Amino acid sequence: MLLAIDEGNTNTVFAVFEGERLKGQWRISTEPQRTADEYAVWLGQLFALDGLGFNNIDDAVISTVVPQGLRALVELSRQYAKCDPLVVTTDIDLGLAVKLDRPEEVGADRLVNAVAAHASFDGALILIDFGTATTFDAIDAQGTYCGGVIAPGINLSLEALHQAAAMLPRIAVERPAQVIGDSTISAMQSGIYWGYVGLIEGIVARMKAEFAEPMRGVATGGLAPLFAGATPEIDEVSPNLTMRGLLEIHRRNRGRARAP
Repeated sequence: MLLAIDEGNTNTVFAVFEGERLKGQWRISTEPQRTADEYAVWLGQLFALDGLGFNNIDDAVISTVVPQGLRALVELSRQYAKCDPLVVTTDIDLGLAVKLDRPEEVGADRLVNAVAAHASFDGALILIDFGTATTFDAIDAQGTYCGGVIAPGINLSLEALHQAAAMLPRIAVERPAQVIGDSTISAMQSGIYWGYVGLIEGIVARMKAEFAEPMRGVATGGLAPLFAGATPEIDEVSPNLTMRGLLEIHRRNRGRARAP
């Protein structure tokens, strides 16, 4: 079985695949100082609830945008799963070209999502990821990563609003019943929700104009389903895109040299 790990700025997600089948998926808040032993205690207990163990793991693949957290994940793979993990970088076979002057600057999560999207959908794509940042990435029909846009994430914006304005509370992201709020909370929800719909539609429209060819919008991330029904710019929702991308990258790189 394959252990796939995606370490983001907010959460770290672990998944186990048996072939193409997803056997289980778990997440924990990202903490760069967490040790391999701490991960093992937490993950081992969750494995046991699904009838799994580290002895079931044959290989591992890691994507991270938190460089200081990578060592513990590599050690987790080596000490407990007894394998050298494949770490996602632009030096491995991604199955797509990166059309940038400095491809190493692209976040591993964005590349992994691009790999999965190109493998799953035909034609040119705009990939929208609702994460710590809200990112928009362009992939042409031939599988070339062409660049994108990085905007503040929704929860980051909510926290900034709460921190900067003494009278504004913390709120959850919800689709309001109407645009014009009749209370402070409903006004905030409307501003965040419809503000992000406007952000999505404005950026996607401009990306399509620059690309000058039809493009499909593919959304991923935990909040993707909440926004899919609000705008025609989102054609597909794929919540597990990152994990599927890690599975595809592992398939393409069996036998390669692993983490040092």
